[in-house]
Amino acid sequence: MAMTDVGEAGTALPAETAPAAETPAAPLFSAQGSLANLLRRPDLALAIGVMFILIVLIMPMPAMALDFLLAISITFSILVLMTSLFINKALEFSAFPTILLIATMMRLSLNLASTRLILAHGHEGTDAAGQVIQAFGNFVMQGNFVIGIIVFSILVLVNFVVITKGSGRIAEVAARFTLDAMPGKQMAIDADLSAGLIDEDEARSRRRNLEDESAFYGAMDGASKFVRGDAIAGLLITFINIIGGIIIGMAQMDMSLADAGAAYTLLTVGDGLVSQIPALIVSTAAGLLVSKAGVAGTADEALIRQLSGYPKALGMSSVVMGTMSLLPGIPMLPFLALSAAAGGLAWNTVRRTKLSAAREQAILDREEEEQPEVEEPITRSLHMDDLRLELGYGLLPLINGKDGDKLTGQIKALRRQLATDMGFIMPSVRILDNMQLDSNRYVIKIKEVEAGTGILQPDQYMTMNPSGGQVDLPGMHTTEPTFGLPATWVEAGLKDDASFKGYTVVDAPTVLATHLTELLKGNMSELLSYAEVRKLLDELSTEHGKLVDELVPHQISITGIQRILQNLLNERVSIRDLPAILEGIAEATGTTQSLPAITEHVRSRLARQICAANMGPGGYLPLISLSPEWEQHFAESIIGNGDERQLAMAPSQIQELIAAVRTQFETAAQAGEAPVLLTSPAARPFVRSIIERFRPQTAVLSQSEIHPHIKLKSVGSI
Repeated sequence: MAMTDVGEAGTALPAETAPAAETPAAPLFSAQGSLANLLRRPDLALAIGVMFILIVLIMPMPAMALDFLLAISITFSILVLMTSLFINKALEFSAFPTILLIATMMRLSLNLASTRLILAHGHEGTDAAGQVIQAFGNFVMQGNFVIGIIVFSILVLVNFVVITKGSGRIAEVAARFTLDAMPGKQMAIDADLSAGLIDEDEARSRRRNLEDESAFYGAMDGASKFVRGDAIAGLLITFINIIGGIIIGMAQMDMSLADAGAAYTLLTVGDGLVSQIPALIVSTAAGLLVSKAGVAGTADEALIRQLSGYPKALGMSSVVMGTMSLLPGIPMLPFLALSAAAGGLAWNTVRRTKLSAAREQAILDREEEEQPEVEEPITRSLHMDDLRLELGYGLLPLINGKDGDKLTGQIKALRRQLATDMGFIMPSVRILDNMQLDSNRYVIKIKEVEAGTGILQPDQYMTMNPSGGQVDLPGMHTTEPTFGLPATWVEAGLKDDASFKGYTVVDAPTVLATHLTELLKGNMSELLSYAEVRKLLDELSTEHGKLVDELVPHQISITGIQRILQNLLNERVSIRDLPAILEGIAEATGTTQSLPAITEHVRSRLARQICAANMGPGGYLPLISLSPEWEQHFAESIIGNGDERQLAMAPSQIQELIAAVRTQFETAAQAGEAPVLLTSPAARPFVRSIIERFRPQTAVLSQSEIHPHIKLKSVGSI
């Protein structure tokens, strides 16, 4: 029984009794189910179709089968054209190059099969190559083969010269530019992936689409040559058929020249039309496909949206067509109808645009109304402006008028000048209008605390007498806000007279900018923040950066460096030479941690710079020295050690010193000198603490800060 089972399993069972598991072992084309097997295997169907095309090239084809295959060719070309119209992106029809090759081969094989029938049976009648070719020949030629030849030639020229050439050029350029743009697009994908804008799957999908796009346009560049070759082949085959048919008809079939020409020309032109019309359709599909780059959506949506999206163009077209309808000899009705249609479309487009805008605005308004009010975080109230300039409403033309950029330009120049002269980067100035101020008043605030104020006349000029007296010109007498000197606001017409008399004449923006400059110079230390010091250190070159690494935080903290820089700025010493300052700090921290002592050592390292900043116009340093008696008074009044040192001088002595300083410096000023006050290194910080309260612009130097190569001139002694 077991042997019987094995034997039955090894025998070939009929198809209807074969088990499902053994179906693959059955013959491919059995008596039943061959069509179903073929439909389940489209790869086999395609292979069989290609083989059939090759067979048609070799084997003769009956007229009835040729009619059926020609109908398939026309239907297939129309299907390709419709697919090209309705796809959204060119890559959705990525199989087009392969389809183009198959369609070209199918048309050429059918052309060869029809040629065989025409030459072999053309003498039998106009239906020798089938009814499709006969119908096309009779319909187009209308009894005149010359008309048929001309129509066929025009179709070939349109296909070859216009459509095929243009689509081939577009495909060539698209392939070239797509290939050139690939590296940039790949880098953009990598950048988005690195930035976290897309994940790995999205990046992989984009790269695959990029590769598919490059391969598609490259294939389209080559496939367009098929269409061009097809057009040339059709033209040559038609010429050969006509000449060969006439020769066969006259030499072999004993036909007259007229009969042979009529019969073979009708058949050949019909054959050419049947092959060239599908070729023209497929060429149009290729042109639509390669020209679809950058167009979103289907072709009909893109064309309607873009052609009807500009009502001005439609309106001008309507006017032109309406004008043309009035020309003599022009049929009025078609042009008037088209003019009315274009005008109506333009009006409808404008109306739809307005309705759409109103609808979108209504949606936005509704969303704003429905959106809950977000309360401003309370931390925003803690924000503080480093520099703020508040203007009364009468001074708003300084920033909004025709010369409104003058004030902002001067502020920008001031920031640049301070950075160059002092090494200090001034913070940005926030300019606000303040309706609570008088119309022509301004207020300068530092850390939101009022630091200075003044009154300006925007359309007038401030005039000052360099000698300090009152100006002898009609105008509004006032006080210059920066230095407190007497001044006068004069009309613009008196500006030349004031300059002729030797007065100093400045406009309102310059007055404000000068006031801002002096306030900044006096308060630079307050504006030098920790973050700014950190930024200055980070921006040092690599060589000096190593010095910073050695100093911070082992020898001194950034806060300590900030305090030393603030001490220098307090006395208007430039911190631009930051490497020299850091070197001085490195030297001093080896012996002391006292910030005032380190500051004094840094000042001695900056001796050349400090002396040069206070140099007189004659190339020498004018100075007023502190007498030995006062030096002794200060030495006896200093108590404590290190950071605990303090000045314990009697108030009467301080008042006596102040009076003596004022007398000496006023005398020097009358002589045209701007001297510095020279003291001993031990007394200098304490003398400066007294002088800065009534003469903050006066420089106090110690003997160690006098550079050896500087020329000195003593103009007095205290």
